Amino acid sequence: MSGPGTPLLWSLVLLPAVTGAVLALSGGGRRTAGTYDRPGGTGRAAPAVAVAAAAATLVLAVAAALVRPTARAGFVAGGPLELAVDGLSAAVVVTVAAVGLLVLVFATGGIRAERPRFFGLMLLFTAAVLVTATATTLTVLLLAWEVMGAASYALIAFRWREDAPVSAGTTAFLTTRAGDLGLYLAAGAALAAPVAGTGAGDRLALDALAGLDGPWLHLAAAGVLLAAFGKAAQLPFSFWLSRAMLGPSPVSALLHSAAMVAMGGYLLLRLRPLLESAGWASGAAAWGGALTALALGAVALAQRDLKQLLAASTAAQLGFVVLAAGAGSVAGGTAHLVAHAAVKSLLFLAAGVWLAALGTEDLGALRGAARRDRTTGLPFAVGALALAGVPPLSLWATKDEILAAVESPALYGVVLAASALSALYAGKALGLLLASGPPGTAVRKPGEETAEPLRTAPLTLLAAGAAVLGALALPPLAGELKRAVGAPGEPSAGAATLAATAILALAATATAAALAPRLPEPAWARAWLHLETTAHTLAVRPALATARALARFDDTVLDRAVTGTAAGVRRLASWASAADRSGVDRAVRGVADGARYLGELARRPQTGQLHQYYVQALVLLTAATVLLLLLR
Repeated sequence: MSGPGTPLLWSLVLLPAVTGAVLALSGGGRRTAGTYDRPGGTGRAAPAVAVAAAAATLVLAVAAALVRPTARAGFVAGGPLELAVDGLSAAVVVTVAAVGLLVLVFATGGIRAERPRFFGLMLLFTAAVLVTATATTLTVLLLAWEVMGAASYALIAFRWREDAPVSAGTTAFLTTRAGDLGLYLAAGAALAAPVAGTGAGDRLALDALAGLDGPWLHLAAAGVLLAAFGKAAQLPFSFWLSRAMLGPSPVSALLHSAAMVAMGGYLLLRLRPLLESAGWASGAAAWGGALTALALGAVALAQRDLKQLLAASTAAQLGFVVLAAGAGSVAGGTAHLVAHAAVKSLLFLAAGVWLAALGTEDLGALRGAARRDRTTGLPFAVGALALAGVPPLSLWATKDEILAAVESPALYGVVLAASALSALYAGKALGLLLASGPPGTAVRKPGEETAEPLRTAPLTLLAAGAAVLGALALPPLAGELKRAVGAPGEPSAGAATLAATAILALAATATAAALAPRLPEPAWARAWLHLETTAHTLAVRPALATARALARFDDTVLDRAVTGTAAGVRRLASWASAADRSGVDRAVRGVADGARYLGELARRPQTGQLHQYYVQALVLLTAATVLLLLLR
């Protein structure tokens, strides 16, 4: 089946996928000291090729957002490959493509080693996210979801010669994979549910999940929540995001702003009808998101490492998106997701600039760095203020749009507390990085006196986005966005709410900035609520202990049983062989000898002489007569 703009939609997902695959598999020639030195080698061309492909992808994404294309192709039995761009996915694909382009431009100045592999994986990852955003069936969603997870592992563990990044990638991959099982659960529920007159392909349509009957509906909702919470780093899965910070800064800027983490929230926004139909799932999503925003906000406030603070704030901000899906603010959640993508990618890239220049992410060592490096510090300040919810910057209005849909007073209070924590941790980072007085202990590396233009230009553009994208949650764009995502009746924040949250954000940000060095940093929060330790205690160690017990059982019981059975079979075979030789073979030979002897006896009368035949006939006749007389 083809729809309007089908070639456009195929081009949108295939261009980054094919280009990324070619780059990732091409290599780059001989490497010296981490750089590709072969003249004209793939390593030198990879950044330009990747940026060109990303720019073309952005153009295609904008065109797709305007045309709203659909596409369908055969894939597996009962599960065609179906893609479509509607109002919700239009906003997401443009955001992903734009952030992806700016991150790749930034990476051209920072990634020196194994460039083809890095830029190829980034494009492959982008393609997987675009397919995720445009998928209309669980079949396609699962395909893209799996590729996205595999590419994220490769990118987090990009420095594969070091143990720590590989361990971090493994932790992220296995943790999210645990949640990913929920999508398979949802697909199984969709296939098992009794729906008359519906084909397998129709059963797996995302729009059909809300129409499932009985327990299958609740099973599908539980699976979707599990998968979304895992990808979005919501409680109790949040700890993987901390480990993922060992990946390169451009990876953090893409994966943890507009891409993988955001896709968890996007999935719930897309499947809001399923959550609403299940009833309990809406409340679970709302409370899960709100509690994550609150708890991870406290974690962010306690961090002493800039990227760790940003990582915890990512989980907290995605908590607002998950809350929006549960509370019924699809437009507000979409606006927050888009604005957060610009804000968080900006902050991660700025952290990358300082890490490259000063060799540290420690907030104490970076004291005053934003004041001394204004080309990076000014955009960072815009992003931090937006993250704090300071008006008129973007996340101020988007949070209030979500807050307007919250009806429970208890939930409302949790969300307000989480918003205040957003201002506190953003104010802490801003206060330390803009502080006057003695600088921190970080020392600028030679040759890094000014940031490269290709690295500062993306910061400027993202800062502009962080400043203005809040308009999506304000009239008149808020109404247009609601109509675009099919939710025209969703509530909007009133003037009183906007004013109250603005005052709260300003007061909390100013307080945190002034008291930044003295803000509390409890150990339990700095350790990410000990979530990883808990996961090891409740899941990893029992799984390993079970595996060891099964291995011992295999060695001591099963292996011994198999070995003993084999020995017994060998003995039985030996006995059977002996019986065959001494009994069966002898009997067969005896029968053969007897038959041979009888044959010889039978041949003796056959002389060919007629008088002997007469005598034999007479003897037989006489014997028969005698026998007849005896039997009478």
